[in-house]
Amino acid sequence: MALPMGLTRRRLEACLALDDFERMARRTLPRPIFGYVAGAAEDNHSLVDNRDAYRELALLPENPRDVSGRSQSATLFGKTYATPFGIAPMGIAAMSAYRGDLVLARAARKAGILNIMSASSLIRLEDVAAEAPDTWFQAYLPGDDARIEALLARVARAGFETLVVTVDIPVMGNRENNIRAGFSTPLKPSLRLAFDGLVRPRWLIGTLARTLLRHGMPHFENSFAERGAPIISSRVLRDFAKRDHFDWAHIGRIRRQWKGPFVVKGLLNPADARRARELGVDGIVVSNHGGRQLDGAIAPLRVLAEMADAAGPMVVMVDSGIRRGSDVLKALALGAKFVLVGRPFNFAAAVAGEAGVTRAISILKEEVDRNMAMLGVSRCENIRTDHVRLRQGNFGMLDAQSAAVGRQRQTV
Repeated sequence: MALPMGLTRRRLEACLALDDFERMARRTLPRPIFGYVAGAAEDNHSLVDNRDAYRELALLPENPRDVSGRSQSATLFGKTYATPFGIAPMGIAAMSAYRGDLVLARAARKAGILNIMSASSLIRLEDVAAEAPDTWFQAYLPGDDARIEALLARVARAGFETLVVTVDIPVMGNRENNIRAGFSTPLKPSLRLAFDGLVRPRWLIGTLARTLLRHGMPHFENSFAERGAPIISSRVLRDFAKRDHFDWAHIGRIRRQWKGPFVVKGLLNPADARRARELGVDGIVVSNHGGRQLDGAIAPLRVLAEMADAAGPMVVMVDSGIRRGSDVLKALALGAKFVLVGRPFNFAAAVAGEAGVTRAISILKEEVDRNMAMLGVSRCENIRTDHVRLRQGNFGMLDAQSAAVGRQRQTV
């Protein structure tokens, strides 16, 4: 059930910041789906600290400066994007919005920004690659060489050039919020699930019923080379086999097999960044999985400076907790070349499909532009560590080596 054009426009005009989409999505999505997207692990300590870390860091402007010719474009692996932020991989996006993975990919392509497709998606990776060829593919891999090789061969045949392997999920995090919200994978039919759908008819008709009528029961299409479990089932279980077997030896073998850029996501320890560099990895994403895995894991921003130092020539990206243009600039100041944003774009898709994602991209892009001007910089690569100051908290090497971390960034 699509909203009338005028109502969609009014809803989007009411969204002035990324957090506004979350408030609207809470009223749009069934509780299990909203809880899955919004929630984290255990007591949400890491989820909360991801945001607190950005609040504890202040910007130090340089004025006056001629910033009339500013540009926020950023180059990764030879491709230039319109912004220094992209869309993080998010599972089951097609349950938040009709054909959600395609919605995200189309909006990103039209805006000229990066989009990373999740392996925990319900739309075939081949369909997304055909719609948006510059999309990156993110994989969760078991410690099983045969299954790894088969999936990577499929991803390469589809035309993906950049591979992202997430390494911080050897087992599933203790997501108690999922249980409380009634979420599981697959979703189990229940009176509670039926009621949640009935009281949200726009989602029930416009997303779930529309999907079932046009495409049949969604399955996890891309976890392996073969099709996975259905999204709704009372009997079938998802295959998480042997993820706890995965280690650095597999990373080395993937590096030898994968011919394009190779990124490892989910690192927080500088020693791991150095190991990735030694194995020939092209980039890393400093991430605690948005607080969804190890509750109490350090916020990525707090170790970003150390990770950037350890990474050397590798591309350093960061996610978890970014909600404002000022957050993007703080991450760039601490050594990131690029940032990834997840939940807000998922909620934007739930609120208004592709138009919602486009609006969310525009909001964040305008914030980055405005804040760059007020900070006194014209290019992302001109943002330095001495553009930020600590309010409180511990940011590792930032205290002692801020000048060293404000090094010249290389274009990759």
